[in-house]
Amino acid sequence: MKFIKLIPAAAIALTSLAFHTAVNSGHLKGQKELKVTSESTKESIALAKYLKGNGVVKYSAYWCPNCLEQSELFGREAYNKLNVVECARDGKNSQTQLCIDKKIQGFPSWEINGNIIIGVQTLEKLSELTGYKNWENK
Repeated sequence: MKFIKLIPAAAIALTSLAFHTAVNSGHLKGQKELKVTSESTKESIALAKYLKGNGVVKYSAYWCPNCLEQSELFGREAYNKLNVVECARDGKNSQTQLCIDKKIQGFPSWEINGNIIIGVQTLEKLSELTGYKNWENK
């Protein structure tokens, strides 16, 4: 009986991670990873290094417009310094099972001190949530 109860939850999780077929995202152009085009600032690079060094993880899906928006806030160079987990099953370096295990319910999600925070966060908010003290919005 326990097995039957698990099937709907697993199906929901897998369906949400496979939702990419229903998304019409103009930023895709056939690739299976986010392509960040904005320029990073010294501040965003320093924040990204701090986040990675403190075990902060961004859970993302390449087809997700909000994930792209979040990544563009950092800029290309800073984004490449983040610890990013690709949740889309067909994404580059996909770690779908980890996303299921972490119970990721939306994108982007941030894991900070063991807590999952869903949604686009400003760099200022990420600084506040992680205790990063050197943020200056310039």
